[in-house]
Amino acid sequence: MKGSIKQILSSLLCILGGVLVGFIVLLLMAMFNENISLAEAFRGIGIILGGPFTSGRNMMFQLGNMIFNATPLIFTGLAVAIAFKTGLFNIGAPGQYLMGAMTSLLVALSIPSSSVHPAIIWILAFMAGAIAGGIWGAIPGFFKAVLNVNEVIVCIMSNWIAANVVSWVFKDSRFINYAETKVNFIVKTEINNVATPTLGMDSLFSGGAVKSYVDIGIFIAIGVAILLFIMMNKTTFGYELKACGFNKNASKYAGMNEKRNIILSMVIAGALAGAGAALWCLNGHQDFKWDTYQTLPADGFNGIVVALLAANNPIGVIFSSLFLKYLNVSGANLAANTSFNEYVSQLIIAMIVYFSGFASYITGKLSNRKKNDLNK
Repeated sequence: MKGSIKQILSSLLCILGGVLVGFIVLLLMAMFNENISLAEAFRGIGIILGGPFTSGRNMMFQLGNMIFNATPLIFTGLAVAIAFKTGLFNIGAPGQYLMGAMTSLLVALSIPSSSVHPAIIWILAFMAGAIAGGIWGAIPGFFKAVLNVNEVIVCIMSNWIAANVVSWVFKDSRFINYAETKVNFIVKTEINNVATPTLGMDSLFSGGAVKSYVDIGIFIAIGVAILLFIMMNKTTFGYELKACGFNKNASKYAGMNEKRNIILSMVIAGALAGAGAALWCLNGHQDFKWDTYQTLPADGFNGIVVALLAANNPIGVIFSSLFLKYLNVSGANLAANTSFNEYVSQLIIAMIVYFSGFASYITGKLSNRKKNDLNK
């Protein structure tokens, strides 16, 4: 059995375990709550498994928004996965995400579209977001490579520094949206005619007259994931990054520049997280909360979940990101159509993460089973 197939089977078993635990929780809630029947528990697990496909006329609308919401998560998942491949734990994706969002918004809103074509502004803003995230990712990479400081500590501190920097930059700025009582949010880029093209996808995934937010960002995310897969598996640079992750000292002995590889790995990871944030903000219809000093973006941390579930495979990150957003839609539909609340879906995600910790053990068991079959 090939390694990729074993990883897929391991991930599927993790998902199955999480869903099974969620179903048991629904049954227990029904047994100990006289207002909930066992039939509703079975209906609830059906809604969780059905996701947007259980929403009737809103199915296409929910599918479109699910795809859009998965786009930045794919990027943060890749940001964590690429660092894992180099033996680093990039818990700094939230900070890199924030710096990318701030920089892309500043560029998109500062350049007047009356003087520069909106498409050029979009490209500049997207590139600026990726560069800002890459610079922020280079900080823990530098401390790890040069001073051997644990990257987790530096990442955690850089997250909160980024949150306060973003809050300070936007505080009392002309970019705050004072209309519609949304003083905690930045004005949307659509006021400057800067928005990611949709190519009609928003109309295709619509709920009647209401269009979804989906745009071509999902294709950009998929393209980047494919390029990363090729880079990591078909190029010398990717081989060096993975070699550094397996054994830093051995790669140094083999003539590889392990310090450079560590820094570059975190730069790439940060750029990915920043690019994901840029795509979110440049959608043209999304609010960005400027006072981020109290909270960090959930997609930054959820990138860890995505990477674990995908076994750090860039292609797998695409599917695991879509699956997590699928469960989020399931949770909303569960709360809307049953007596259960949406946190059951969050419990399932948590249990999938828990079971993901056993993924390598499951993969090893599958490998041992093949060896035993061959020895018979």
